[in-house]
Amino acid sequence: MSRPEYTAPPEIFYNAEEARKYTSNTRMIQIQRELTERCLELLALPEDTPGFLLDIGCGSGLSGETISDHGHHWVGFDISGDMLEVAAERECGGDLIHQDMGQGVPFQPGSFDGVISVSALQWLCNQDKSSHNPIKRLKHFFTTLYGAMAHGARAVFQFYPDSPEQQMQLVTQQAMKCGFTGGIVIDYPNSTRAKKIFLCLFAGVVGSVPAGKSDMMRDTASQSTVAYTRADRRRQARRKKRAGVKSREWMMKKKESRRKKYGENSVKRDSKFSGRKRPTRF
Repeated sequence: MSRPEYTAPPEIFYNAEEARKYTSNTRMIQIQRELTERCLELLALPEDTPGFLLDIGCGSGLSGETISDHGHHWVGFDISGDMLEVAAERECGGDLIHQDMGQGVPFQPGSFDGVISVSALQWLCNQDKSSHNPIKRLKHFFTTLYGAMAHGARAVFQFYPDSPEQQMQLVTQQAMKCGFTGGIVIDYPNSTRAKKIFLCLFAGVVGSVPAGKSDMMRDTASQSTVAYTRADRRRQARRKKRAGVKSREWMMKKKESRRKKYGENSVKRDSKFSGRKRPTRF
């Protein structure tokens, strides 16, 4: 099976049909949740303290939903407008921006407490257009990302390198040149199917790269199951709390009513994707 990045550029490959198919696939939903939870674990954010996170390559919002379930607020951007349309329809809980990661991270300095990215970084290593230079695009991306992160914050990228040694070295070198410290974390390195690769970066501090999960840990986990953990209870409580929040349709009706009564400028304009106010940019 051909890798998606060999088929077409991401904004073309993830069209409306592919976006809906991807989002309705139960296997993809489970994989996205597991990878996002592992990214959050590697971020090592303070417990019971909501953070403001950036989700790079947020797609249709599957990863964002997991971020929300863990009690954090988030902003996501993606190059695929069709993916973002699906995310907006699903009301994933975050603000959405149509952006090519190779063009940089368009936020004010120190905006984010942490950054995650699931299955997106490898696209930057491709040259989809004659004007694309992977090294220059990686450098610009990491430079702007470093500026958008709070001092001491972490960024965790789960990605699928085409040529592991070369691409892992390429992305790590470019990140280090832009001021980051950190390195590669590999979970289950001896497993063909379970092996996962993460780039864990630190902004402004020299951090210790977390250890990857071992195959022995995986075997132990498969033999023991916990029916209902404290984390499960917290997630369920957050879902109930979010269920009580006014819906997007309710908010849009209220805004329209206010426009008719007080004029067009009495409310903030709707964004392209979600109707929410966009985050402040440079």
